[in-house]
Amino acid sequence: MKINFSAGIFTACIRRFVFCFFLASGVFLRAENSFALNFFDDADAEELAAAIVDAMSDEDALAQTFMLGWRDIVDSPSQLIQEWISRRHIGAVKVFGWNTVDTQQLARNIGVFQRLAARNPYSTPLLVATDQEGGLVRHVKGDTSDTPGAMAIGASGFPEDAYKSGYYIGRELSVLGINMNFAPSVDLYTNHSSVLIGPRSFGDYPEYAGILGIAFAKGLLAAGVIPTAKHFPGHGDTDLDSHGVLPSIDAPFETLWNRELIPYRMMAKEWIPAVMSGHIAFPNTEAAKAPASLSPWFLGEVLRNRIGFTGIVVTDDMIMNGATMSTGSLSLAVKQALLAGNDLIMMSSTPALDDPVWVNLLRDMRAEPAFRLRVRDAARRVMTVKLRRLRGSGSVPLIPDMARVRNEIPDKEGAAFFQDLAARSVTLIKDDASLLPLSAEKAGRVFLAGQNLDFFTLGKKYFNNAPSYWYSAPASSDLMLRAAGADTIIFYLSNSEGIEVLRSFRPLGKKIIVLSVLSPAYLNEVPWVDAALAVYGSSTDSLLAGFSAILGKIPAQGSLPFALNSR
Repeated sequence: MKINFSAGIFTACIRRFVFCFFLASGVFLRAENSFALNFFDDADAEELAAAIVDAMSDEDALAQTFMLGWRDIVDSPSQLIQEWISRRHIGAVKVFGWNTVDTQQLARNIGVFQRLAARNPYSTPLLVATDQEGGLVRHVKGDTSDTPGAMAIGASGFPEDAYKSGYYIGRELSVLGINMNFAPSVDLYTNHSSVLIGPRSFGDYPEYAGILGIAFAKGLLAAGVIPTAKHFPGHGDTDLDSHGVLPSIDAPFETLWNRELIPYRMMAKEWIPAVMSGHIAFPNTEAAKAPASLSPWFLGEVLRNRIGFTGIVVTDDMIMNGATMSTGSLSLAVKQALLAGNDLIMMSSTPALDDPVWVNLLRDMRAEPAFRLRVRDAARRVMTVKLRRLRGSGSVPLIPDMARVRNEIPDKEGAAFFQDLAARSVTLIKDDASLLPLSAEKAGRVFLAGQNLDFFTLGKKYFNNAPSYWYSAPASSDLMLRAAGADTIIFYLSNSEGIEVLRSFRPLGKKIIVLSVLSPAYLNEVPWVDAALAVYGSSTDSLLAGFSAILGKIPAQGSLPFALNSR
């Protein structure tokens, strides 16, 4: 029977009174004892979260703000990460690419983690998160779908494609027991030199990114997975990578408000449950030189007060140099992140149990009442999201069903959709010489130059076992000799190295067709090529769609989601 909430909290208070009485009498009560508050009590999420966190020790409240990765590639995760779950009672774990080579082993590991968490006080399950944006960023590899990605969705132009991408990605994550996804990336592709963002972006139109971000997030939610908009307030206007340095973006706040922040403003109105803060500085704002992830102004005044976001804020990896350069130590950076308004602190490795980060934060909680309150507020927010998303029908199973893992990954229905999306998103950039569709008569002798084995396999299939070459810059004499013997060069372009090789081909006077994968911004550098198409991803589906469009088997109906030659 559903408990009337006021009665439920009254009962919870009685439980806590009895718990304290027996504890004072020297009687130990296990977490599953009926006198203790329990995560699965049938009560309102917000008030039950407040009651549980109010009953927590300082250690347990702090632990709810920790999201740790584990570096193990072996079959079983290390004892250390298991001890952080069983002894420290951390709130979350993060799945990285190095954990995911074996899909079934990953599912078994997640089951181990959740069983350990179930024995903790209040039986609170873990948030299990990953980065499964699709396309370029696919941390859960193994048997999962290799999808076209965000820029392909931007090129297709259909919000339904964003929704279904989130939904089918979410279905695979759900089967594995992963209940939180650090996607969608709503960074605008403002700086076309950005290697970090590139095809991870829906494009450079703010409202467009907001619409597609909302649709992608709703698809994840429909699959039971918690979406996370990132990287607040926007990582797209820099060509630097916050993994190694602290990028600085000179845009004033007014520009950010009317550009980078529009997707967040739109998504907050749709009750997005989580936002990831980015390690980027905006010196022409009130945050000055501090990373946005450590800025109370960005996370409190802008995100909470002006935008009205009510969910949880999770940091990007705190091990990144962009987070620690301004503080001098990881301990200080983590404390500043919590004080700034982050609720979950993500670290990609597992520290020792007596690591300074834990020891110093716990010491400061006990010495500084304001910091203690902030940590408890963060724990309450985390607990509220868990109670809303990890209980009841439609939520991700805590313990993966191994039969489902074997039978439902990759998602067969999703595979058909992603093939269609790849085909819908192919974009014709130019065809000045009217080479396309490419017939045998127009092509003559075809030569394939690329950096992808699937590109060669498909190209040989469609062009009569055409010769191929894995290029590197500078172009070797052997590569140039082979290219000189062709009539048409079909070139795989994904990076600046390819630009250098393409320039070497220009004096040969050959017909050149470029298949641009990832970001087509590189085509700005080679406006003289005869024809170019963009497919936005390097998966087999994307390459197949590209070759099909070259041959005229499908129309190139995508639209470029940003303006070329704009920077």
